[in-house]
Amino acid sequence: MTDTSFEGTVVDMPAPHTSERPVRAANGFVLLGVAVVLILGGVALLALGIVMLADGAGQSGAWLVVAAPLIVLLGATLCFGLTAVAPGEARVVQLLGRYVGTLRTPGFQWVNPFTARRRVSTRIRNHETEVTKVNDADGNPIQIATVVVWQVQDTAQAVFEVDDFVEFVAIQAETAVRHIAGVYPYDSHGEPRLSLRDNADEINERLSAEIGARVASAGVKVIESRIVHLAYAPEIAHAMLRRQQAGAVVAARQRIVEGAVGMVEMALARLAEHEVVELDEERKAAMVSNLMVVLVGDRDTQPVVNTGTLYQ
Repeated sequence: MTDTSFEGTVVDMPAPHTSERPVRAANGFVLLGVAVVLILGGVALLALGIVMLADGAGQSGAWLVVAAPLIVLLGATLCFGLTAVAPGEARVVQLLGRYVGTLRTPGFQWVNPFTARRRVSTRIRNHETEVTKVNDADGNPIQIATVVVWQVQDTAQAVFEVDDFVEFVAIQAETAVRHIAGVYPYDSHGEPRLSLRDNADEINERLSAEIGARVASAGVKVIESRIVHLAYAPEIAHAMLRRQQAGAVVAARQRIVEGAVGMVEMALARLAEHEVVELDEERKAAMVSNLMVVLVGDRDTQPVVNTGTLYQ
């Protein structure tokens, strides 16, 4: 058994019982030529035997008439072993139910004509999970969907370890997505923890690792997986939007206050440094109050012009 630990959860998948190995194959064009020569030669011998029987050469003609069909049959049998392998695919070869090997080299080849050859695509594939409704780590219902990029790495395991490796990848990908969505919260809300929304790269890496562990027994390699849809479920989306907006307003106000305090400190320091005006503590407090109102307020202020003295 293969145990893969991930975020406290053990993915226990059976160890594969077989692995891919190459099968010995001959040049298909050479064997095609041999088959054509046998078939044509057999036809010619059959015609010659018939002529010899007609001329009275009974024994020799009879032997030719008997041997010619066998030669033609041998040539036809050789034709059944001809196999064309296209780029991006492989042929899993079986003889009487036993795994013989895999043809991966593209081209026209020849193998034992009594074998069964199953075509397996080794091209890179995409699988997009449906938008799934699950609960995140905080118990909030969310909608999530992912795209998984995968490729068959071991054709023998893909064919013999599972019934349908394409369906297997789809089910295991959905299972991993549900697990990841339940382990992490949608939003960290300022807390020092990973979240689906704020730590997309880390979450995608962990999702790829878990899917890869689940499908490794089927001879499949996960190249990449990425979350392509992430949102709160409709029933709580409005409430969560208001919460996010409130958090954004609080954060913005905090930045504004920090900036305003810095500007007030700088103004008082510059006034004292250049001795523009001397202010007592009460006037400093009044100036600080006025500047904070001007800088922090969310509406334009209306200036009041003082035409008297500094203190009136």
